[in-house]
Amino acid sequence: MTKDVVTLDLDGVTDKAGLMDRCARDLRLPDWFGRNWDALADCLSDPGVWPQEAGVLLLVENWRPYAEARPREWETALDVFSHASVPTVALALGGSS
Repeated sequence: MTKDVVTLDLDGVTDKAGLMDRCARDLRLPDWFGRNWDALADCLSDPGVWPQEAGVLLLVENWRPYAEARPREWETALDVFSHASVPTVALALGGSS
């Protein structure tokens, strides 16, 4: 199956508010997205938010600086990403210094 790739680029993100804003922009989340962890989890589990019910790859790029600056927030983000039921989430390793 061919997957549609959606990129979440965290370059320049330094805090949770920035992460939520970037998710809203890059993932084209709906207006009802509340910019909190529960709302992000809801969006990542809602097939109505994504172009198709299956086959979406969410690629997270440039995440390491944020992970190093905000390790607890990043741990929560990873938990939310790991429980996503619609897109498959992958972390880009190259170029994420």
